Amino acid sequence: MLDLDTREWLLTNGLGSFASGTVSDVRTRTYHGWLFAATNPPSDRTLLLSHLEASLEVLGSVVALGTNFWGNGQIEPTGYELLRSFDINPVPKWIWSQDNWHLTRQLLMPSGLVGTGDWGLGDKGTRGQGGVSNAPAQFCHRILIQYRYEGSDTAILRLRLLIAERDFHHQQTVSSRLQFSQLLGQQQVCLQAKNSGHFGIPWHLRWTQGIYQTDAVWYWNYGLPEETKRGLGDKEDLYSPGYLVVTLQPGDTVTLEARVGFPDSMAGVLTSETFAEAVEAEQKRLSQIFGWSKGGARDWGLGTGEKFSNTQSPIPNPQSPLNQQLLKASDQFIVYRASIAGPTVIAGYHWFNDWGRDTLIALPGLALVPQRFDLAKGVLRTFGHYCRHGLIPNAFPDVNGEPIYNSIDAALWWIETLGLYLEATQDWEFLAEQFSIVQQIYKAFVGGTHFNIQIDATDGLVSWDAPGVALTWMDVVIGGHPVTPRYGKPVEINALWYSALCWLSQWAERLSQLEYGSPVRLTKQAQRYAQQAQNVKISLQKFWNPHLGYLYDTIEPDDRRNFQIRPNAVLALSLHHCAFSEQQGCQVLDLATVSLLTPYGLRSLDPGDPEYKGRYEGNQEQRDRAYHQGTVWAWLIGPYIRAWQRFYPQRSLPFDWQPLLDHFLFDASLGSISEIFDGDAPHKPRGAIAQAWSVAEVIRHIK
Repeated sequence: MLDLDTREWLLTNGLGSFASGTVSDVRTRTYHGWLFAATNPPSDRTLLLSHLEASLEVLGSVVALGTNFWGNGQIEPTGYELLRSFDINPVPKWIWSQDNWHLTRQLLMPSGLVGTGDWGLGDKGTRGQGGVSNAPAQFCHRILIQYRYEGSDTAILRLRLLIAERDFHHQQTVSSRLQFSQLLGQQQVCLQAKNSGHFGIPWHLRWTQGIYQTDAVWYWNYGLPEETKRGLGDKEDLYSPGYLVVTLQPGDTVTLEARVGFPDSMAGVLTSETFAEAVEAEQKRLSQIFGWSKGGARDWGLGTGEKFSNTQSPIPNPQSPLNQQLLKASDQFIVYRASIAGPTVIAGYHWFNDWGRDTLIALPGLALVPQRFDLAKGVLRTFGHYCRHGLIPNAFPDVNGEPIYNSIDAALWWIETLGLYLEATQDWEFLAEQFSIVQQIYKAFVGGTHFNIQIDATDGLVSWDAPGVALTWMDVVIGGHPVTPRYGKPVEINALWYSALCWLSQWAERLSQLEYGSPVRLTKQAQRYAQQAQNVKISLQKFWNPHLGYLYDTIEPDDRRNFQIRPNAVLALSLHHCAFSEQQGCQVLDLATVSLLTPYGLRSLDPGDPEYKGRYEGNQEQRDRAYHQGTVWAWLIGPYIRAWQRFYPQRSLPFDWQPLLDHFLFDASLGSISEIFDGDAPHKPRGAIAQAWSVAEVIRHIK
């Protein structure tokens, strides 16, 4: 048990489909399996292929290579005891061995968006161009598996299929209503579930060699210990329609492909070279996106013992292995959404969908730093298109229906990120195209919109007040009651409002000079926005707490001040336009450094606060109550660094990158960064194993 390595790996296909598991090959979560297919990209994720349970027979001796947790607490079989090595680069690879043999397995999930041209997901963008191709989208959800045998004697490899047909959030249980059909063909088997008279997703498994034996049986009561810890359903039943028997000579390989849909002759012949060709194609795709040299993308590994000092940039050049791993990680979050026919960003794996706020905060690191300008432009255009009543969607529907607009800050983050895009590209034609949306947001905030969002006429600050909702990024609601309500005037919202007004003034002036509209009218607008920004700058001093040398977190509707020490003050200092003085900024950073800074990001609340919760654990409600009450958020290290560089440009950053980089390379989800960490040391990683804005903010500042 102590040798079980439950660190995780993740593969994605750009459509929301994914595969995931652990180093020791044991499934510990509902979200572990080899083919979760997002049949309505990036949603409707359904587990089809859980895994192949392998055993190897050599000289009459049979060894089981799998490892399973069972509901009674047992671990059987214990194939992990024969696992000699695991590597994540360039694809997950396991090697099991004994004295006279070793067996290698590799997995690859190829990109699933084919035949569409550039959806903002592919090659680097060019200035002034972007958006969405008019080519029809074609989707392919598949995973490739390859085994290679080395030894002195002939071996027999048995691979038992373990399959399912269930939503990725829930477990499968044996039921008389759930049945599976299989149709055996030439070196392939087609599978489909039928549940209560409804047919499931057809898919098929094919292989390069071997004999398939039908042997339908249910395996009951798999245990999922990570779900036990989270207070969620933790038992799973899997169905096996049969198994594949492969006779292997030393040096032989067998390649398998699980693919959604009925067998298609256009898919090409599966050969022993198919896997290597798919790996090369994936490396080429990433090289084209990120501009790596031909040889630079061949080795994504990082040599053991390679360390980075705090005084030297950990990424000395764009070809460095670490840089490539970070960019490769960033690409896992970029997906195509069918309902909007364009690119979006998965907030995190395994269980999140795309969210407006998260996408816009992550976009500079995911798209602007690596110069994926088409991607940035496509996302900004899509979100702008869905602006309603001055609000930008925080979530899109999976099928017919209206987007969800439960955010006060998504619209302001859209303006902020648009500004960063324009700074990077000088794409003033795009500004002219989007300026009416910018003005729509401005007018809605000034005139008032949903959730009683409006500008207070007395001080020009943004205020809101609506019961039972939480509209800022601290958005947990339990039983209709927000855990961190933040009604009234949140500090970072008003800092975003100030920055937005500065952008508006700047853009109106620019458009007047470029004659994209009436120069006189635009000049007057620029002056009005600038005056309003100046008034807001003065009013933002209401947030200054001279006793703490910090910013109040919120000015409540009855004008009371919330003096909790939260990272929102740091957010307010980190935007492109900042309204606070050098002295105030330094004082805020000094206190935040002492109270909030950890090796993995900023705490969401000062440990000295009576509401502080230092560990994110327990059942759903216990975890939700800790989510923004002390839990460390990795993405907040980005705003902290930007604020530090603004107010302490000559002082070294009081942050050691090494723990966070070690986490990225060697902990939790190998090759990605977790969503959150415990507020208390040793700051155990929690939440989603791979989070878009966590990765994005590291990319943004490690250069």
